[in-house]
Amino acid sequence: MNDSFQKHSSSWVSFSYISFGTAAFMLAAGLYLMPLDLWGKGYLAMGVLMLVQTTVNITKTLRDNAESEKLIRKIEDAKTEKLLVNFNRGNEN
Repeated sequence: MNDSFQKHSSSWVSFSYISFGTAAFMLAAGLYLMPLDLWGKGYLAMGVLMLVQTTVNITKTLRDNAESEKLIRKIEDAKTEKLLVNFNRGNEN
């Protein structure tokens, strides 16, 4: 079993950072210019920050679970292959 990982290109990584920065700037400007009291702006800002944090957390959790399943499958495949090799060696004698 050969799992190859393809790294993202530097252009895609740069695009991702620029997109995030642009979105954060636009959100901050929108909150600043919004006709609300300071407490309303603060409440919206905290909500957005918590939403970004939970999005990152759930993404990392899902990826970690997927990667651990891959590792468990690799270990199980290696054990099965070892058993088959030992079984075949026993039949040769």
